[in-house]
Amino acid sequence: MSVVTAARPSTSGTTKPRPGALADSGSPLVRPPAAAHLTDEQVAELGRELDAIRDEVLGKRGAEDAAYIRRMIKIQRGLELGGRATLLVSKNKAAWVAGTAMLSLSKIMSSMELGHNILHGQWDWMRDPDIHSTTWEWDFVTPARSWQHTHNDLHHRWTNVVGKDRDVGYNLLRMDPDQEWKPFNLGNPLYNAVLAPIFEWGIAVYDLEIPEYKEGLKSKDAMLKDLKSLGRKVVTQFTKDYAATPALAMLTGSGKQALVGTLTANAVRNVWAHAVIFCGHFPEGTDTFTEEMVDGETRGDWYVRQMIGSANISGSKFMHLMTGNLSHQIEHHLFPDLPSNRYAEVAPKVREICQRYGLKYTTGPLLKQVGSSWAKVFKLALPGK
Repeated sequence: MSVVTAARPSTSGTTKPRPGALADSGSPLVRPPAAAHLTDEQVAELGRELDAIRDEVLGKRGAEDAAYIRRMIKIQRGLELGGRATLLVSKNKAAWVAGTAMLSLSKIMSSMELGHNILHGQWDWMRDPDIHSTTWEWDFVTPARSWQHTHNDLHHRWTNVVGKDRDVGYNLLRMDPDQEWKPFNLGNPLYNAVLAPIFEWGIAVYDLEIPEYKEGLKSKDAMLKDLKSLGRKVVTQFTKDYAATPALAMLTGSGKQALVGTLTANAVRNVWAHAVIFCGHFPEGTDTFTEEMVDGETRGDWYVRQMIGSANISGSKFMHLMTGNLSHQIEHHLFPDLPSNRYAEVAPKVREICQRYGLKYTTGPLLKQVGSSWAKVFKLALPGK
């Protein structure tokens, strides 16, 4: 099944909600079991209610939201500067811990609350060229434009549709019973454990779309262009993290400590990002879908799929911030281009709609969601009945 074309379409970085129905084959729509009780009229009304929520937030965006994202950028940059500066004198153990902690927090914020959300176009309405989905580059080894294509253009369009959304397992893990079991899948837990601390590198390789290239769905020119872009980004990241900071730290005899601190900060960020992403897509209660279930899908059906195919994480305001507000994964999948600071505001409304229409709203504490995701990794390492 074709996922991409040989020539990559251009992207602004903004993922918009489904514009309407997919091409209808003429056959009746087969809804997912969790939504089979809904009539066409109910799904249409549900879609209108969610559209109204989105329109309300769009109408309220303004100075308060702009101040929020600028404040987050200022905090992130302050943490990064403070962390790197402290690592320059990290021969002292307390300084090493403090510098590594600050740098870890800055990298988490850069990837989650800033990078992920800015690259979704959530702040394009500000018309600020420095905070725009077409210009922003993040502290993640995969180039922003490559990630926008696989994430914004493909994952958010085909969320959890097995055969179309390759985020279901990232071409590495078996994460759904409908995926054919192979002996290779016995290593599921090992692959996932190795992937977590190097998550950004796994995503960088995934964004190259190597399977699509092998299948002839991606041209050689497109692959070479992406490889060059990745190469430039790797050089940038290595220079900043593993050359410049340790080199300066050598002047105080802290070169080794600064290098280890930077490596640790990247690993901490990667493990955290891996956990948040898995908690939002794979815990018990999240559904996957067949291609038949999206044939003739309407806007309302697309909304339904996002709600029952995603999961939230409950917790404190600080935890929500550190997840880039992807702890509100359901709301993010419904409204990927709304400012992330608004997700907490719309979450109770979305939950009430789910309850009223008899749809599940999967949520739970971080440790529960992490455990549930890992349980699926282990379970699907084995062949089904």
